[in-house]
Amino acid sequence: MLDKAILTPLFIIGRIIVGGFYLMNAINHLTKADMLTQYAESKGVPSSKLAVIGTGFLLLLTSLSILTGAFVTYGAIAAIVFFLGVTPVMHNFWSIEDPQQKMGEMVNFMKNMALMGYTLLLLSFSDDWFLSLPYN
Repeated sequence: MLDKAILTPLFIIGRIIVGGFYLMNAINHLTKADMLTQYAESKGVPSSKLAVIGTGFLLLLTSLSILTGAFVTYGAIAAIVFFLGVTPVMHNFWSIEDPQQKMGEMVNFMKNMALMGYTLLLLSFSDDWFLSLPYN
């Protein structure tokens, strides 16, 4: 087993990488809402613009909770809601005929499932993370 002195910096680096990934996607949803709305409409999403902006805020909440270490449970729940709502609708590879497009959707579907699995793992950690903002 690795020593805690080694694990702590690795945990912080992991938080920065994953939190940064969610933050970049949140910014993308919120700044490119019109473009993403068109894609959501092509997938039959009702109230597409509201859905894009809403999912952007779910991603923002997730990123901030991971980066700051505050309210991690709420951030994880926001991510799970995002993945459960978005993944089967936006990456429905099983209904696509074109092999190249099907593969792209399958890759994104599997990526989202892996991220949701990681998020579920976050729920097994306590909310008391090293180098976290106080929130009591």
